[in-house]
Amino acid sequence: MHYRNFGATQWKVSEIGYGMWGMAGWKGSDDQQSERSLDLAVERGVTFFDTAWGYGEGHSEQLLGKLLRRHPDRKLYAASKIPPKNFQWPAKPTYTYEVSYPASHIREYTEKTLRNLKVERIDLMQFHTWDDSWASREEWQRTVEDLKKEGKVAAMGISMNRWEPENGLEALKTGLLDAVQVIYNIFDQAPQDVLFPFCEAHGIAVIARVPFDEGTLTGTITRDTVFPEGDWRGTYFVPENLKASADRADLLRPLVPEGMTMAEMALRFILENPTVSTVIPGMRRANHVLANTGTSDGKGLPSGLLESLKEHRWDRVPTPWSQ
Repeated sequence: MHYRNFGATQWKVSEIGYGMWGMAGWKGSDDQQSERSLDLAVERGVTFFDTAWGYGEGHSEQLLGKLLRRHPDRKLYAASKIPPKNFQWPAKPTYTYEVSYPASHIREYTEKTLRNLKVERIDLMQFHTWDDSWASREEWQRTVEDLKKEGKVAAMGISMNRWEPENGLEALKTGLLDAVQVIYNIFDQAPQDVLFPFCEAHGIAVIARVPFDEGTLTGTITRDTVFPEGDWRGTYFVPENLKASADRADLLRPLVPEGMTMAEMALRFILENPTVSTVIPGMRRANHVLANTGTSDGKGLPSGLLESLKEHRWDRVPTPWSQ
């Protein structure tokens, strides 16, 4: 496993992190399977684990807390997220600050997370949604400063809405945020335009999420894919999105090098960008852990492939189904 600087903090985190959404609230989630996968990830050198209260109403956080206690001799970085008060994802311009992140709500859910993890301080707490119309509000700014001074939060960040990588720049300009989590993959390359240069210049860590475009870039989703009843992906891959995504994935298949999977190619594309501090694929099973951590070998992509993949950029705007 290779490690990278986490922005201006003194942390060295694994460049392959662990996204824990699939461990709570998804169809087929299994705690024993999840714990085996998490332990294997630690064995493979993973040190950054990203969860949220919204993943099973704290259940995923509890799984992470148990992991921390099973490995007291390892420095594992725990990251979680505060849900918006209205529990609506993503944030919309019509949502006021008062119904999203008032100070009392920020504190309440930070405390809930600390209890779920059974720790006194979390490494990284993040706003799970964001709209920059809130950026100038002193209420959240003072609350973040106070939580850090009180030793309850080591670092603070925001998670950008899907396909809005610049809706958060004003908040970052306050200097109070240490990290940003954003969708970045072969299709979604827009963060490279403005967000990444800003983060690089100001020492803000970048967490790349949704590396496989919710599954399209694993190469396993086709126009005929049907998701089990209750599977969240069924609400994301509506016919309009499923067809367009599958067609674009088909265009990538000829580019996958011999001996490499599309998923591996997708992760290596992200790791080619030095601004990315860590990428957090979901890893529900041991085979996912082995495959994903195996890409952290410093080899990168074959000559010329990176430029070819850049041509598959897909600029999208939020829709009612993009969530």
